[in-house]
Amino acid sequence: MSKFKKHLYVAAVLVAGFAAALASFLLLSPDDRGSGGPDVRPAAEALPVRPDSHRLSAPAESELTVVEFLDFECEGCGAMYPVVERLREEYGDRVTFVARYFPMPGHRNGELAARTAEAAARQGKFEEMYVKLFTTQREWGESQDWKQDVFRGYAEDLGLDLAKFDAALADPEVAGRVLDDQRDGLGLGVQGTPTFFVDGEMTRVPASYEEFKALIEDRLAD
Repeated sequence: MSKFKKHLYVAAVLVAGFAAALASFLLLSPDDRGSGGPDVRPAAEALPVRPDSHRLSAPAESELTVVEFLDFECEGCGAMYPVVERLREEYGDRVTFVARYFPMPGHRNGELAARTAEAAARQGKFEEMYVKLFTTQREWGESQDWKQDVFRGYAEDLGLDLAKFDAALADPEVAGRVLDDQRDGLGLGVQGTPTFFVDGEMTRVPASYEEFKALIEDRLAD
């Protein structure tokens, strides 16, 4: 098995495991969750994409929309990251690619990473932080240590105003923006990451770049 295919296999396995973890998480009361995160309720009228959702591509005439609910600490999302990058390089002038937050329980820094990306977005640097977090995932992911200083270093690397970044990271509105994505995800039936929606329809995680490309080509041909 090639290294790339192994990563995609890991992604599929992790989706199943994360679904079970999320189900258990949602059964707990807020006090029982400890540092696992706030009590997240599904959105009453959930949507796969909203006007303020973060778009990684914005073609003048979009023919298709691909939405990913992701966790920056998720190994499965990390495995799909180069696939999505390759697809948006190829189809970015025809397809709108959207990234939405869905940090999973059990990831010490997943929610913090989402807030980091959102804090960067407040300075117009969402995409740059999105790339930074995924390309460095092996350096900080799956750790029980708090990585705020590491993420602050990424903000500095990207040339962000650190005072504004720190303020945004602590802003309840930034945390609320992450929760809004999670609530939509839960309302749409998202149970693990990565989860993809293609023109509003949930689809299983493609097993390869070729499979994902074929799915996009099929939808574009409709």
